[in-house]
Amino acid sequence: MIREAGDRIEVSGAMTLASAKALLESGSSLLTRNDTVFDLSDVSEVDSSGLTVVFGWVRAASRQGKQVRISNPPQNLLSLAALYGVTELLPLA
Repeated sequence: MIREAGDRIEVSGAMTLASAKALLESGSSLLTRNDTVFDLSDVSEVDSSGLTVVFGWVRAASRQGKQVRISNPPQNLLSLAALYGVTELLPLA
């Protein structure tokens, strides 16, 4: 689930293959600021699709001349990024 919460967008629940398309679309539609922060502190589960979603938000923001930052990434998201060698590409807040 995604919801606006003041100056950030809170993501909760699973970031897995089953939810990836909905998360990507919902998050992309909320890119209204020049610098959007996605707070992942309430994410319960992540698979490699979670990385795809994050990078999809980055691409969508870039197309609009905006930036995305990720705050409170779950450890398993960071572990997957390290495994795939893309840690330095994560826009961490």
